Amino acid sequence: MNNKVDINHLLRSISAKPEEERTLSLFDLSILGIGAMIGTGILVLTGVVAATDAGPGVVFSFLIAALASGLIGMCYAELSTTIPNSGSAYIYAWVTMGQFMGFLAGWTLIGVYITTTATVANGWTGYFQSFLEEIGVHLPQALLTNPASGGMVNLPALLMTLLITFILTRGTSESKFLNNALVVVKIAIILLFIVVSVRDVNPAHWHPFLPYGTSGVMSGASAVFFTFLGFDALATSAEDARHVQKNLPRAIIISLIVSTTLYIIVSLVMTGVVTYKDLNVSEAMATVLLIKGHTVTAEIISAGAILGIMAVVYAFVYAGANVTMAMSRSNFLPSAWAKVSDKYQSPNRALWINGIMAAILAGFVNLRKLALIANVGSLTVFALISLVVILLRKQHPNLEHPFKVPLGNIIPILSVIICIALLFNISLDAWLTYLAWLAFGIIFYFTYARQHIM
Repeated sequence: MNNKVDINHLLRSISAKPEEERTLSLFDLSILGIGAMIGTGILVLTGVVAATDAGPGVVFSFLIAALASGLIGMCYAELSTTIPNSGSAYIYAWVTMGQFMGFLAGWTLIGVYITTTATVANGWTGYFQSFLEEIGVHLPQALLTNPASGGMVNLPALLMTLLITFILTRGTSESKFLNNALVVVKIAIILLFIVVSVRDVNPAHWHPFLPYGTSGVMSGASAVFFTFLGFDALATSAEDARHVQKNLPRAIIISLIVSTTLYIIVSLVMTGVVTYKDLNVSEAMATVLLIKGHTVTAEIISAGAILGIMAVVYAFVYAGANVTMAMSRSNFLPSAWAKVSDKYQSPNRALWINGIMAAILAGFVNLRKLALIANVGSLTVFALISLVVILLRKQHPNLEHPFKVPLGNIIPILSVIICIALLFNISLDAWLTYLAWLAFGIIFYFTYARQHIM
């Protein structure tokens, strides 16, 4: 079977949810998107990518990733307002390409969210450790590092992921206030870093600006691309969004503008204060401040980062659970996983499945490998999303599009090309890991899902 979902039935089921039951405003959606986009990328990977891939040219890496994300963001805006369903890419692919491709899109998306959550949590430990050391507390290194890096387990990352998952099981209407507060804290510490550090910028550190050449910039763009996955996190919240046709496109645009601006400024300041070779640490902001003697500010930044990065974990565990729940509703996954808590109206089983898997990866796999695996999946999904825009227009020409990507099919085609170009810059081992996850999904589809799909 490779039947496509009945789009008219799907739209009727979506519109059946009353507006008064939707809990996310434009502000909440924008904060959710910003919270998902600004996290590990700016607090952790900026330094790591500058040191290992792009040097000061990491600013171009973020610009390339942002350009691609802007194009993809418009594609998401069209699809998420036309089909406002929490399944995101899984539903879009099912509508246009059939059950099998829909399943693979959803399966990939779940893997992306799990590995992205683990990546974020893994990087969080660097700031947690830095903060504890600044106040005189030293934890055993074996409990702060994954086995591949010489330790036993990254225990703080593992426990933090489980804590955020628990908070999410209390319901979105309650937990969103905590998330909004965490995002505000995160933006505040980023602005504090910029204000304090900009006085220490030495333009000499920007020479050479591209020590690894243009290939390094492209590798850097591939490495940081998943940080813009907030688009999909927003798309998965469509069923909970108020006035979704207007607010979702606006939230996507706001999130992209705010996130890209901060990424560029922080990249320039960070590589201008110290040489890029000194930035190969997960707590790059705190390290830059400590090198220049701003000890108190470094402590504040570390404390704020501890809270701020938790907002990213919140966004991705929430999004991953929404996709899992959406797939379970149609029996692509066991239907029991879609069960919603009677008390909190949250998909607790889906939350725990995603949260526990992410916690295990965060505890036992290293940061850079997790980031690259997440990027293979996210770029694949984004290329698929761009293609779906073209297919949906062709297959359903009379379907109402509250928001439509301008310039016909030019932007979706450019999005596909950019995603493919970035995929060519990702290492073979990351590809092999993704393909192994995909192979497991294909086996699951033919042994379980195909027999149960509604």
